[in-house]
Parts: sequence; C-alpha cells; structure tokens
Amino acid sequence: MKRLKRAMSLAFAILFFTSFASLSRAQEPDIKTHTLKNGMKILVQEDHSIPNVALYIFYRIGSRNERPGTTGLSHFFEHMMFNGAKKYGKGKFDETMEAAGGSNNAYTSQNVTVYQDWFPRSSMELIFDLEADRIENLSFDPKVIESERGVVASERRNSIDASNFGILSEQLWAAAFTAHPYQWPVVGWMVDIENWTMADLRHHFEMGYSPSNATMVVVGDVTGDEIFKLAEKYIEPIASHDPPPKVTTREPEQLGERRVVVKKFAQLPILMMGYHVPETANPDYYALQVLQAIMFSGQSSRMYQRIVDKDQLALFVNGGSGFSFDPTLFTINAQPKAGVAPDAVERAIYEELDRLKTDLVADQEMEKAKNILLATFYRQMKTINGKANVLGSYEVFFGDYRKLFTAADDFNRVTKEDVRRVAQKYFTEKRRTVATLIPEKLGQENSNQKPEGRDR
Repeated sequence: MKRLKRAMSLAFAILFFTSFASLSRAQEPDIKTHTLKNGMKILVQEDHSIPNVALYIFYRIGSRNERPGTTGLSHFFEHMMFNGAKKYGKGKFDETMEAAGGSNNAYTSQNVTVYQDWFPRSSMELIFDLEADRIENLSFDPKVIESERGVVASERRNSIDASNFGILSEQLWAAAFTAHPYQWPVVGWMVDIENWTMADLRHHFEMGYSPSNATMVVVGDVTGDEIFKLAEKYIEPIASHDPPPKVTTREPEQLGERRVVVKKFAQLPILMMGYHVPETANPDYYALQVLQAIMFSGQSSRMYQRIVDKDQLALFVNGGSGFSFDPTLFTINAQPKAGVAPDAVERAIYEELDRLKTDLVADQEMEKAKNILLATFYRQMKTINGKANVLGSYEVFFGDYRKLFTAADDFNRVTKEDVRRVAQKYFTEKRRTVATLIPEKLGQENSNQKPEGRDR
C-alpha cells in the first residue's frame, strides 16, 4: 500500500510540475529593468499580493576578490555596512528601518556580498535614503573599525578555530586550490584580520561598493516607474569607481589526489572530500544538480540509503556545490559513527559514485530527482523574498535573469546519459581532495609536541 501511495504521489508530482513549467512559460513574469547613469542595474517585478517589498542589492565582491594580506575584508564590510554613515549614525540603520516596520539581513560568500531589506511599501523612500547613505558615506571611524575587527576575529574563533567542521572545511579548500583565491576562507585568516590597514579598507570598499559593481532587485507591491524614480533620486548621484580587477587566475588541472589530515580533540571523526567541478554558468550545471539530487536529496537518496540506512556507517552524509563565478568544488561530507573507521565510509562513497559512472539511473529515480529540484525551485518563487533572491542570483551568476524562465526546461532536458557523463568526467581520483579529522584525546595535542630547547 505504501509503495502504491508513493507511486501515485510521484505520478501526481510529475503531472503537477510539468503543468507548472508549461504555465510559467506561458505567463512569463514582466520584469522591468533600468540601468542608472552610474552603472547600477535595477530589476523590478511587481507582486501586489501583499503590501510589502523585498529589496536585494548584489555586490560582486567576495573573498575571491581579496589577496594575501586582505583576506576577510568582504565579510568585514558586511558588518561595517550596519555601523553608521553620515546621515544615519552608528546603530541608526537598524533602528530606523525597524521603526518603519522593516527588517534586514546580509551575507557574504566567495563571490558576492548581498544585502536584503524587507519593508512595507509605505517605507520605500526611507529605505532608499538609508541605502544611499551607507553606500556613499559609510563611516570609517577608527574606534568602530577596531571594535568590529574584534567582532569578526571572535566570529572566526567560534566558527572556524573552535569548530571541527569549520576547521576541516577550511583545510579542504586550502588544499584543493593552489592558485585560485577560493583557497582562502570567507571570514579571512586571523593574521590578516589583525593587520588590515585603513588604506586596505578604503580601497576594498571603493571598488567593491561602486554602484557599477552592483545589481538591485526589487520585488513586491511597487511599480517599475516609482522604483526607478527613487533610484534616480537617491542612488544615481553616487559616483562609481573602478570595479575590482578581473579574476583571471584559473586553477591548474589537478594531477593527483590530495589528502589532508587534521588531528585534534573530537568525539567522532569527520570525512570531507571535494571534487573540482565547473562554474555555475557552465552547461553541465543542470546535470550536476540532478546528480546531486539523486545522490544526496532526502532519506531516499542513494548515499543516505547506502551509508546511513543500510550499512549504518555514518550519522549523516551530504553533498553539493553552490553558485560560483569560477570552477569550484562539489563537496561531500560525512560523520562516521562511533567505532567506524573513516576509510570504511570513504570506500562506500566511492562505490556509490562508481555505480553512477557505470550504470544508467532508473527512469523513476531521474523523475524523482527532477521533481525535487523543481519543487525547490518553485517553492522559492512563491514569496517576494524568494523571487528577489532567485532573480538576482540568475542575473549575477548566469549573466541574464531571463535564464530563470527556462530553468525548468533545462532541468527536464537532463538525460540519464548526461548524469553518467558528468559523473565520469568530474568524480575522478585526480580531481579529488580528501580531508579527514582524526580525534585526539583532550590534551593529547600538546603531549605530541617536542619540548622547547635543544633536540634530544
């Protein structure tokens, strides 16, 4: 009976999302675009379902635009942008927005820094005033900088140095990339955090937060005309500067497997591996996403069924890759159960990947994976927040927001042969870096060190 219900559910999902995709193509949303004289591009989608607005600004500045000595600066400015400007001083950005019924957030990645505002339509002009003030007149008060330097240093200690998963992931990326700036952490190396100069800060902000280096996306109870008028009034007068230098470094082809071992206090070992895969705009992106769903999405996925459920080797296993401008890593993470050696989990992962390389995926498994991806995709598009994020992501990472409207077709075009092909092409030993955390007893790290003084 359960099997019948699952089959019926799958059939319904296929019908629903096929119909949804057709409907979306027939009723492609009306996106209005405008580019300000200073180079900032603006995308607007009207959605009058609720009297609220989501405003996202994507700055094409992330850790890939840093260098040794300035790592972590992009993340640092994510903090600084909330610490006061000329008109709205320290603490006033959040205070003013919240008093007007709005809220905000932000995030930094290897590739971008993104600011998110959510507010009632009655607060639109105020929000534009707030954003313009911090773009043009951000405060560089030395006392605030030193205070925030301490905050991000503390964040690094908590999220990386004191986190077994954080420190192992950092070591994985540092080993997998030898030339490209994806090798350093978004939060930055501690020695760099401690030594940024005022000149470093000013230069990074000037190039990263130039209006010409940004894309604004507005979705909600608005019209394109009123958003463009507000942008022309508040944002267009802000001068643009030279954008970050183009990242021309390409990671050389990896010639063999690399391995990293971290030994520190832990209750259980951790296994991480990374395979070099292409950037988001590459034609293989959709096939890799389908592969990811087959292998890692949910408790019915191949890796979960084999490693967690059937063989009971690990507490969890997950994998995937995110949006990226340059070739990146498809990472796989697992935590072996107590008493299970990491290499046993590692062997099982390779066996499942080898199955994908030799045998074609079953029709039902392909449909399930595509339905998972389509369900996730359309779920994002149900809210003004999700629409703003997806629109901006497609504009920035694919180079054209209109590719969003063919995404369902792009997923559906992936064949079983495509999945096998990308598995064979990218999941090879030569493209692989493996990082393992081996637990040590508390205090054992120090006991393994030689005493200071002359050698014995």
